Amino acid sequence: MTAKRATAPRHTPVRASLLAMQTAVDAYQRGEWANAAIAAAEAADADAKYASAFHLLALALDNLGQRHKAFEMYERAIALDPHDPDVYLNVGTAAWGLGMYEGAENAFRAYIQMRPDCSKGYNNLAGCLRDMGKIEEAIDLARTTLFHMPEAADLWNTLGTIMGETCDFENAVTFYKEAQRLDPKMFRAFHNMGHALNHVGPFDLAVESYTRALGLCTSETDRAEIVHARGLCYASMGQLDKAWPEYEERHNPRFSQSVYFAVDAPRWDGEDLRGRKLLVVGEQGLGDEIMLAGLIPDLIERVGSQGKVMIACDHRLVPLFQRSFPQALVGLQTHTKHNAKPVRMVQWATGEFKPDFYAPMGTPLKEFRPTVESFPARAFLKPDPARVRHWTDRLAALGPGPYVGICWKSMLLTTQRKKFFSALELWAPVLENTAVKFVNLQYGDCKAELDYVREKLGIAIHNFEDLDLKMNLDDNAALCAALDLVVTAPTAAAALAAATGTETWFLTAGRVWPQLGTDHYPWYANTRVLTPHKFGDWSELMPRLAIELDQFVARA
Repeated sequence: MTAKRATAPRHTPVRASLLAMQTAVDAYQRGEWANAAIAAAEAADADAKYASAFHLLALALDNLGQRHKAFEMYERAIALDPHDPDVYLNVGTAAWGLGMYEGAENAFRAYIQMRPDCSKGYNNLAGCLRDMGKIEEAIDLARTTLFHMPEAADLWNTLGTIMGETCDFENAVTFYKEAQRLDPKMFRAFHNMGHALNHVGPFDLAVESYTRALGLCTSETDRAEIVHARGLCYASMGQLDKAWPEYEERHNPRFSQSVYFAVDAPRWDGEDLRGRKLLVVGEQGLGDEIMLAGLIPDLIERVGSQGKVMIACDHRLVPLFQRSFPQALVGLQTHTKHNAKPVRMVQWATGEFKPDFYAPMGTPLKEFRPTVESFPARAFLKPDPARVRHWTDRLAALGPGPYVGICWKSMLLTTQRKKFFSALELWAPVLENTAVKFVNLQYGDCKAELDYVREKLGIAIHNFEDLDLKMNLDDNAALCAALDLVVTAPTAAAALAAATGTETWFLTAGRVWPQLGTDHYPWYANTRVLTPHKFGDWSELMPRLAIELDQFVARA
């Protein structure tokens, strides 16, 4: 008689799917996102109609930062089970994070229809409407819902953020306090309190709020956001020994605005650079690239005559940077995206140009700028002297000076950023100064605004239409160097003018972190900051600016 060979039990597809799903749930609850994603994917493979498996896979992918792929999985889950309200809530959150506001709004409204008694849908919808710029609609929704759900701490918190977008930080703080009272463990209410106080002060209380938030949050993503915010708050206080280490949190992959650097070299972290090749890569916006370029002379000195600093920057800055830093090698960087994250590539940094280390342009701050006093306050960009002479002659042809360049807004005007900039029509008290020749430095399409000032106010702002202020930054810098003064919002135009050494007045809605606790921008040679007494009150600032300009003309 032949013995039967033992075989391992074989699970049916449904059984295998359920087992994998249990593993996925356990891993997700432990915060092991990658393991949860793998197990959820196994569950979905075993049973292609298992909606909950796709839902959990989406949640895990979302936590791993793979938001586009997560969004696809949420859509699969909805197709399989269109009656699960939680999927609509989560797909709305994913769409919201990707800037797909209309899709997010529709998903949140669907959730509210299914769960009208739950504050989460109303809360997320109000936040989405806020980010869409529908401020009044967001306020009405939050207030109406709170009338029926006064104990909903999340809605008090969101109402605070909406008030912040209207510059009403006093009420924002009041609403955050109510959210904290209702839910003392809501880290987001403490984080947002810190954000509000970071605009209007006091900064020490903002730091306290951020620190409380850190003690309450459990997510690495949330922790990265709070640490970075607290770092900028320390910078606003001039406490740079605390600011720069936390400012580096911007490179944590879990930070929402982090950037990937596709460079085949280790990131520099204070190692000896003597005789080494260091690749410095531009980061953040154009204005930040210019501002942080003030560190390049320090790096050139640090590598010594046997080393080499290589700079990868925005292509518009290449000729200007090469002239300004002749000992360095300057080339362009290219941009792409991966999982909704920006990626900066330096394709030429190979072969003989392969670096020993690379550094995002702001990373050397902790090494070279440990205190406010360590900023050299120098002009570090060198425009083409021939072009400076050209623009000096062009300005002289307008008639007697002084010649004052102006810029009033950023090209990136999201709902969150609008409060930091003034409308040109509010500049009327300033522009009425007939002793000044005003010159446009506002890049982008601003023809309608210039026409308005000319036709409605009878004021001419001279605009050199043969100069592309956005694309031809080398010539733009030469024009800035030929001006007597630049009065500007804190934009790339301001950074370009200040870096050439031209006297530059920054107009800010409130105190901003690059002031580093001072009344100017220590990054440059000759700057000052003018701020309304109340955050964003441009109507109060402009008459005061007009008086300051009169005094400048008298001195000139």
